[in-house]
Amino acid sequence: MTVLPTDANLLQTQADSGEQTAAPATADSHIVADTSDSRHGAATTARQWQVLSQLQRNRWVGTTHVFEQLMMAGFDISLRTVQRDLNALAKRFPIEKNNANPQGWRWKEDAPLQSLPHMNLSQAVAFNMVEANLTQLLPPVILDELFPWFDLARRQLKNSKVTHSWIDRVRIEPATQPLIAPHIHLDSKDNIYHALFYQLQINARYTRSNKSQASEYTLNPIAIIQRGVIIYLVATRTDDPEAIIRTFALHRFASVEILDSAAKTPEGFQLDTYLDAGGMGFSHPLFGELPSHGKNTTIELQFTKQAGKSLTESKLNDDQIVTLNDDDTLTIQATVNLTSQLVWWLRGFGSGLLNAKPELLYQAVLDKSINDE
Repeated sequence: MTVLPTDANLLQTQADSGEQTAAPATADSHIVADTSDSRHGAATTARQWQVLSQLQRNRWVGTTHVFEQLMMAGFDISLRTVQRDLNALAKRFPIEKNNANPQGWRWKEDAPLQSLPHMNLSQAVAFNMVEANLTQLLPPVILDELFPWFDLARRQLKNSKVTHSWIDRVRIEPATQPLIAPHIHLDSKDNIYHALFYQLQINARYTRSNKSQASEYTLNPIAIIQRGVIIYLVATRTDDPEAIIRTFALHRFASVEILDSAAKTPEGFQLDTYLDAGGMGFSHPLFGELPSHGKNTTIELQFTKQAGKSLTESKLNDDQIVTLNDDDTLTIQATVNLTSQLVWWLRGFGSGLLNAKPELLYQAVLDKSINDE
Protein backbone atom coordinates (compact mmCIF):
# COMPACT_ATOMS: atom_id res chain seq x y z
CA MET A 1 0.00 0.00 0.00
CA THR A 2 1.43 3.36 -0.99
CA VAL A 3 1.18 6.04 1.66
CA LEU A 4 1.71 9.51 0.28
CA PRO A 5 0.82 13.17 0.78
CA THR A 6 -1.89 13.75 -1.76
CA ASP A 7 -4.09 16.26 -3.46
CA ALA A 8 -5.35 14.46 -6.52
CA ASN A 9 -6.90 17.62 -7.96
CA LEU A 10 -3.48 19.23 -8.05
CA LEU A 11 -2.17 16.45 -10.25
CA GLN A 12 -4.71 17.41 -12.89
CA THR A 13 -3.18 20.89 -13.12
CA GLN A 14 0.32 19.51 -13.65
CA ALA A 15 -0.17 18.70 -17.34
CA ASP A 16 3.11 18.90 -19.17
CA SER A 17 2.65 21.97 -21.36
CA GLY A 18 5.69 21.02 -23.39
CA GLU A 19 3.82 18.02 -24.76
CA GLN A 20 0.57 19.82 -25.70
CA THR A 21 -0.18 21.16 -29.19
CA ALA A 22 -2.33 24.13 -30.05
CA ALA A 23 -5.49 23.73 -32.18
CA PRO A 24 -7.06 26.23 -34.59
CA ALA A 25 -9.63 28.46 -32.85
CA THR A 26 -12.85 27.24 -34.50
CA ALA A 27 -16.06 26.13 -32.81
CA ASP A 28 -15.60 22.47 -33.72
CA SER A 29 -11.92 22.59 -32.93
CA HIS A 30 -12.68 23.82 -29.41
CA ILE A 31 -14.68 20.61 -28.81
CA VAL A 32 -11.84 18.52 -30.21
CA ALA A 33 -9.32 20.47 -28.18
CA ASP A 34 -11.37 20.08 -24.99
CA THR A 35 -11.61 16.33 -25.54
CA SER A 36 -7.92 16.09 -26.32
CA ASP A 37 -7.00 18.20 -23.30
CA SER A 38 -9.23 16.07 -21.08
CA ARG A 39 -7.59 12.86 -22.26
CA HIS A 40 -4.16 14.39 -21.99
CA GLY A 41 -4.90 15.67 -18.51
CA ALA A 42 -6.16 12.27 -17.36
CA ALA A 43 -3.10 10.54 -18.79
CA THR A 44 -0.82 13.06 -17.14
CA THR A 45 -2.61 12.64 -13.82
CA ALA A 46 -2.26 8.87 -13.97
CA ARG A 47 1.39 9.12 -14.91
CA GLN A 48 2.27 11.65 -12.23
CA TRP A 49 0.35 9.60 -9.69
CA GLN A 50 2.65 6.73 -10.57
CA VAL A 51 5.68 9.01 -10.27
CA LEU A 52 4.67 10.01 -6.73
CA SER A 53 4.04 6.39 -5.77
CA GLN A 54 7.66 5.47 -6.50
CA LEU A 55 9.11 7.98 -4.02
CA GLN A 56 10.00 7.05 -0.45
CA ARG A 57 10.65 8.97 2.73
CA ASN A 58 13.74 7.21 3.99
CA ARG A 59 15.91 7.00 0.87
CA TRP A 60 16.60 8.73 -2.41
CA VAL A 61 15.06 7.23 -5.54
CA GLY A 62 16.80 7.88 -8.84
CA THR A 63 14.98 9.44 -11.80
CA THR A 64 16.04 6.50 -13.97
CA HIS A 65 14.48 4.06 -11.50
CA VAL A 66 11.19 5.98 -11.59
CA PHE A 67 11.33 5.97 -15.40
CA GLU A 68 11.95 2.21 -15.53
CA GLN A 69 9.06 1.50 -13.14
CA LEU A 70 6.68 3.59 -15.25
CA MET A 71 7.79 1.80 -18.40
CA MET A 72 7.09 -1.58 -16.75
CA ALA A 73 3.67 -0.28 -15.70
CA GLY A 74 2.83 0.40 -19.35
CA PHE A 75 3.58 4.11 -19.78
CA ASP A 76 5.20 4.96 -23.11
CA ILE A 77 7.24 8.01 -22.10
CA SER A 78 10.76 9.39 -22.11
CA LEU A 79 13.19 9.92 -19.26
CA ARG A 80 12.93 13.66 -19.97
CA THR A 81 9.16 13.52 -19.33
CA VAL A 82 9.75 11.95 -15.92
CA GLN A 83 12.30 14.65 -15.09
CA ARG A 84 9.80 17.37 -16.04
CA ASP A 85 7.08 15.64 -14.00
CA LEU A 86 9.26 15.55 -10.90
CA ASN A 87 10.22 19.20 -11.20
CA ALA A 88 6.58 20.20 -11.71
CA LEU A 89 5.36 18.05 -8.80
CA ALA A 90 8.02 19.51 -6.50
CA LYS A 91 6.22 22.87 -6.81
CA ARG A 92 3.00 21.39 -5.41
CA PHE A 93 4.04 18.49 -3.22
CA PRO A 94 6.55 18.16 -0.34
CA ILE A 95 9.19 16.28 -2.34
CA GLU A 96 12.83 17.19 -2.68
CA LYS A 97 15.86 16.34 -4.79
CA ASN A 98 19.51 15.97 -3.92
CA ASN A 99 22.53 17.29 -5.73
CA ALA A 100 23.99 13.89 -6.46
CA ASN A 101 24.80 12.48 -9.85
CA PRO A 102 22.60 10.67 -10.79
CA GLN A 103 19.91 12.76 -9.16
CA GLY A 104 17.64 11.33 -6.47
CA TRP A 105 14.19 12.29 -5.18
CA ARG A 106 12.28 11.56 -1.98
CA TRP A 107 9.42 12.75 0.22
CA LYS A 108 10.46 15.34 2.78
CA GLU A 109 10.65 14.08 6.36
CA ASP A 110 7.90 16.46 7.52
CA ALA A 111 5.55 15.56 4.63
CA PRO A 112 1.99 14.86 5.90
CA LEU A 113 0.77 11.35 5.17
CA GLN A 114 -2.45 10.22 3.54
CA SER A 115 -3.35 6.96 1.89
CA LEU A 116 -3.61 6.78 -1.91
CA PRO A 117 -5.58 4.04 -3.70
CA HIS A 118 -2.51 3.05 -5.66
CA MET A 119 0.39 0.65 -5.40
CA ASN A 120 3.53 0.02 -7.38
CA LEU A 121 4.43 -3.31 -8.95
CA SER A 122 6.48 -4.68 -6.05
CA GLN A 123 3.63 -3.86 -3.66
CA ALA A 124 1.13 -5.50 -6.02
CA VAL A 125 3.24 -8.67 -6.09
CA ALA A 126 3.38 -8.67 -2.27
CA PHE A 127 -0.41 -8.30 -1.94
CA ASN A 128 -0.92 -11.02 -4.54
CA MET A 129 1.25 -13.45 -2.56
CA VAL A 130 -0.49 -12.52 0.71
CA GLU A 131 -3.86 -13.26 -0.88
CA ALA A 132 -2.62 -16.59 -2.24
CA ASN A 133 -0.93 -17.85 0.92
CA LEU A 134 -2.15 -16.07 4.05
CA THR A 135 -5.87 -15.38 3.73
CA GLN A 136 -6.68 -18.55 5.71
CA LEU A 137 -4.92 -17.06 8.73
CA LEU A 138 -6.29 -13.52 8.63
CA PRO A 139 -9.44 -12.59 10.59
CA PRO A 140 -12.47 -11.37 8.59
CA VAL A 141 -12.21 -7.88 10.08
CA ILE A 142 -8.77 -7.51 8.44
CA LEU A 143 -9.68 -9.36 5.24
CA ASP A 144 -12.61 -7.00 4.66
CA GLU A 145 -10.17 -4.11 4.62
CA LEU A 146 -7.64 -5.94 2.43
CA PHE A 147 -10.00 -7.18 -0.30
CA PRO A 148 -10.00 -3.83 -2.17
CA TRP A 149 -6.18 -3.89 -2.12
CA PHE A 150 -6.14 -7.49 -3.35
CA ASP A 151 -8.38 -6.40 -6.22
CA LEU A 152 -6.17 -3.39 -6.95
CA ALA A 153 -3.10 -5.64 -6.95
CA ARG A 154 -4.70 -8.02 -9.46
CA ARG A 155 -5.61 -5.13 -11.77
CA GLN A 156 -2.16 -3.60 -11.41
CA LEU A 157 -0.47 -6.88 -12.35
CA LYS A 158 -2.92 -7.53 -15.17
CA ASN A 159 -1.98 -4.23 -16.80
CA SER A 160 1.75 -4.67 -16.22
CA LYS A 161 4.14 -5.70 -18.95
CA VAL A 162 6.21 -7.73 -16.48
CA THR A 163 3.52 -9.70 -14.63
CA HIS A 164 4.84 -13.07 -15.80
CA SER A 165 8.40 -12.24 -14.82
CA TRP A 166 7.59 -12.80 -11.14
CA ILE A 167 4.11 -14.14 -10.41
CA ASP A 168 4.54 -17.02 -12.85
CA ARG A 169 8.06 -17.78 -11.61
CA VAL A 170 7.48 -18.01 -7.83
CA ARG A 171 5.76 -20.83 -5.96
CA ILE A 172 5.58 -22.06 -2.35
CA GLU A 173 5.82 -25.85 -2.22
CA PRO A 174 5.16 -27.90 0.94
CA ALA A 175 8.07 -29.91 2.31
CA THR A 176 5.79 -32.92 2.94
CA GLN A 177 3.21 -34.79 0.87
CA PRO A 178 0.64 -32.22 -0.34
CA LEU A 179 -2.81 -32.75 1.17
CA ILE A 180 -6.18 -31.19 0.47
CA ALA A 181 -7.31 -29.01 3.36
CA PRO A 182 -10.40 -30.32 5.18
CA HIS A 183 -13.64 -28.39 4.86
CA ILE A 184 -14.12 -25.72 7.51
CA HIS A 185 -17.55 -24.37 8.44
CA LEU A 186 -17.14 -20.73 7.36
CA ASP A 187 -19.44 -19.21 9.99
CA SER A 188 -17.57 -21.09 12.71
CA LYS A 189 -14.23 -19.95 11.36
CA ASP A 190 -15.35 -16.32 11.09
CA ASN A 191 -16.71 -16.35 14.63
CA ILE A 192 -13.53 -17.91 16.01
CA TYR A 193 -11.35 -15.31 14.30
CA HIS A 194 -13.65 -12.51 15.43
CA ALA A 195 -13.59 -13.72 19.03
CA LEU A 196 -9.82 -14.10 18.97
CA PHE A 197 -9.34 -10.65 17.45
CA TYR A 198 -11.54 -8.98 20.09
CA GLN A 199 -10.50 -11.35 22.91
CA LEU A 200 -13.95 -12.77 23.62
CA GLN A 201 -15.05 -16.21 24.81
CA ILE A 202 -16.92 -18.62 22.53
CA ASN A 203 -19.45 -21.35 23.07
CA ALA A 204 -18.71 -24.17 20.64
CA ARG A 205 -19.88 -27.59 19.57
CA TYR A 206 -16.74 -29.59 18.77
CA THR A 207 -16.20 -33.19 17.66
CA ARG A 208 -12.99 -34.74 18.96
CA SER A 209 -11.00 -36.99 16.62
CA ASN A 210 -11.85 -40.12 18.63
CA LYS A 211 -15.55 -39.30 19.03
CA SER A 212 -18.52 -39.44 16.68
CA GLN A 213 -20.70 -36.94 18.54
CA ALA A 214 -19.99 -33.27 19.17
CA SER A 215 -19.50 -31.97 22.70
CA GLU A 216 -20.24 -28.46 23.90
CA TYR A 217 -17.47 -26.30 25.38
CA THR A 218 -16.97 -22.72 26.44
CA LEU A 219 -13.50 -21.72 25.31
CA ASN A 220 -11.00 -18.94 25.85
CA PRO A 221 -9.38 -18.40 22.41
CA ILE A 222 -5.65 -17.75 22.70
CA ALA A 223 -4.06 -18.14 19.26
CA ILE A 224 -4.40 -19.52 15.74
CA ILE A 225 -1.74 -21.83 14.31
CA GLN A 226 -1.57 -23.42 10.87
CA ARG A 227 0.29 -26.72 10.73
CA GLY A 228 0.38 -28.09 7.21
CA VAL A 229 -3.14 -27.77 5.82
CA ILE A 230 -4.76 -27.94 9.27
CA ILE A 231 -5.60 -24.75 11.17
CA TYR A 232 -5.76 -25.05 14.96
CA LEU A 233 -7.28 -22.87 17.64
CA VAL A 234 -5.18 -22.75 20.80
CA ALA A 235 -7.54 -22.30 23.74
CA THR A 236 -8.45 -23.25 27.30
CA ARG A 237 -11.75 -24.68 28.48
CA THR A 238 -13.65 -22.76 31.15
CA ASP A 239 -14.65 -26.01 32.85
CA ASP A 240 -10.97 -26.92 33.38
CA PRO A 241 -9.72 -25.60 36.76
CA GLU A 242 -6.10 -26.20 35.68
CA ALA A 243 -6.59 -24.11 32.50
CA ILE A 244 -4.61 -26.59 30.40
CA ILE A 245 -3.75 -25.18 26.98
CA ARG A 246 -5.36 -27.33 24.29
CA THR A 247 -5.53 -27.36 20.49
CA PHE A 248 -8.78 -27.59 18.52
CA ALA A 249 -8.79 -28.27 14.75
CA LEU A 250 -11.00 -25.71 13.05
CA HIS A 251 -12.61 -28.24 10.71
CA ARG A 252 -14.03 -30.14 13.69
CA PHE A 253 -16.13 -27.22 14.94
CA ALA A 254 -19.81 -27.80 14.19
CA SER A 255 -20.94 -24.39 15.46
CA VAL A 256 -19.47 -21.40 17.28
CA GLU A 257 -21.26 -18.64 19.18
CA ILE A 258 -19.44 -15.48 20.25
CA LEU A 259 -20.05 -14.54 23.88
CA ASP A 260 -19.92 -11.10 25.50
CA SER A 261 -17.55 -12.28 28.22
CA ALA A 262 -13.85 -11.50 27.90
CA ALA A 263 -11.49 -14.38 27.11
CA LYS A 264 -8.86 -15.21 29.73
CA THR A 265 -5.28 -15.90 28.63
CA PRO A 266 -3.08 -17.88 31.06
CA GLU A 267 -0.76 -15.56 32.93
CA GLY A 268 2.63 -15.23 31.27
CA PHE A 269 1.58 -17.10 28.13
CA GLN A 270 3.79 -16.39 25.11
CA LEU A 271 2.93 -18.06 21.81
CA ASP A 272 6.55 -18.37 20.67
CA THR A 273 7.56 -19.89 24.00
CA TYR A 274 4.67 -22.33 23.75
CA LEU A 275 5.75 -23.40 20.25
CA ASP A 276 9.44 -23.59 21.15
CA ALA A 277 8.53 -25.92 24.01
CA GLY A 278 6.90 -28.33 21.55
CA GLY A 279 3.31 -27.26 22.13
CA MET A 280 2.27 -28.34 18.62
CA GLY A 281 4.53 -31.36 18.37
CA PHE A 282 2.01 -33.69 20.03
CA SER A 283 3.00 -36.18 22.67
CA HIS A 284 4.09 -39.79 22.25
CA PRO A 285 3.23 -42.48 24.83
CA LEU A 286 6.82 -43.73 25.20
CA PHE A 287 8.23 -40.30 26.05
CA GLY A 288 6.02 -39.95 29.11
CA GLU A 289 8.63 -42.04 30.95
CA LEU A 290 11.32 -39.39 30.38
CA PRO A 291 11.96 -36.28 32.51
CA SER A 292 9.66 -33.43 31.43
CA HIS A 293 8.14 -35.85 28.91
CA GLY A 294 11.18 -35.52 26.65
CA LYS A 295 11.36 -31.74 26.37
CA ASN A 296 14.80 -30.25 25.67
CA THR A 297 16.43 -33.67 25.26
CA THR A 298 19.84 -34.20 23.71
CA ILE A 299 19.54 -36.73 20.91
CA GLU A 300 22.18 -38.48 18.81
CA LEU A 301 21.27 -39.63 15.31
CA GLN A 302 23.41 -41.75 13.01
CA PHE A 303 22.69 -41.51 9.27
CA THR A 304 24.18 -42.72 6.08
CA LYS A 305 26.15 -39.85 4.56
CA GLN A 306 23.60 -39.35 1.79
CA ALA A 307 20.56 -39.44 4.10
CA GLY A 308 22.01 -37.03 6.64
CA LYS A 309 23.41 -34.55 4.12
CA SER A 310 20.36 -32.25 4.28
CA LEU A 311 20.84 -31.75 8.02
CA THR A 312 24.27 -30.25 7.40
CA GLU A 313 22.43 -27.41 5.64
CA SER A 314 19.19 -27.19 7.68
CA LYS A 315 19.88 -27.62 11.38
CA LEU A 316 17.72 -29.27 14.01
CA ASN A 317 18.89 -26.66 16.51
CA ASP A 318 21.56 -23.98 16.87
CA ASP A 319 23.57 -26.31 19.15
CA GLN A 320 23.71 -29.03 16.49
CA ILE A 321 27.04 -30.84 16.07
CA VAL A 322 27.79 -32.89 12.94
CA THR A 323 30.53 -35.56 12.94
CA LEU A 324 31.75 -37.40 9.85
CA ASN A 325 32.68 -40.89 11.00
CA ASP A 326 35.46 -43.14 9.68
CA ASP A 327 32.89 -45.51 8.17
CA ASP A 328 31.51 -42.62 6.04
CA THR A 329 28.40 -42.16 8.18
CA LEU A 330 27.17 -38.98 9.85
CA THR A 331 26.44 -38.54 13.56
CA ILE A 332 24.28 -35.56 14.49
CA GLN A 333 23.77 -34.32 18.05
CA ALA A 334 21.23 -31.66 18.96
CA THR A 335 18.78 -30.63 21.66
CA VAL A 336 15.14 -31.08 20.64
CA ASN A 337 11.72 -31.91 22.05
CA LEU A 338 10.78 -35.58 21.74
CA THR A 339 7.38 -35.58 20.05
CA SER A 340 5.31 -37.64 17.67
CA GLN A 341 6.24 -35.15 14.98
CA LEU A 342 9.93 -35.99 15.47
CA VAL A 343 9.15 -39.72 15.30
CA TRP A 344 7.16 -39.35 12.06
CA TRP A 345 9.94 -37.26 10.53
CA LEU A 346 12.65 -39.79 11.43
CA ARG A 347 10.61 -42.63 10.00
CA GLY A 348 10.73 -40.81 6.67
CA PHE A 349 14.49 -41.50 6.41
CA GLY A 350 13.82 -45.25 6.25
CA SER A 351 17.04 -47.28 6.13
CA GLY A 352 19.03 -44.03 5.94
CA LEU A 353 18.64 -43.70 9.74
CA LEU A 354 21.05 -46.21 11.27
CA ASN A 355 20.60 -45.53 14.98
CA ALA A 356 19.13 -43.03 17.44
CA LYS A 357 19.62 -42.18 21.09
CA PRO A 358 18.06 -42.18 23.61
CA GLU A 359 16.93 -45.74 23.04
CA LEU A 360 13.27 -44.85 23.59
CA LEU A 361 13.43 -42.56 20.57
CA TYR A 362 14.78 -45.30 18.31
CA GLN A 363 12.23 -47.72 19.73
CA ALA A 364 9.42 -45.29 18.86
CA VAL A 365 10.74 -44.91 15.33
CA LEU A 366 10.98 -48.66 14.74
CA ASP A 367 7.79 -49.75 16.53
CA LYS A 368 5.01 -48.45 14.26
CA SER A 369 2.42 -50.42 16.26
CA ILE A 370 2.59 -47.84 19.07
CA ASN A 371 -0.22 -45.35 18.59
CA ASP A 372 0.67 -41.68 18.98
CA GLU A 373 -1.70 -39.52 20.97
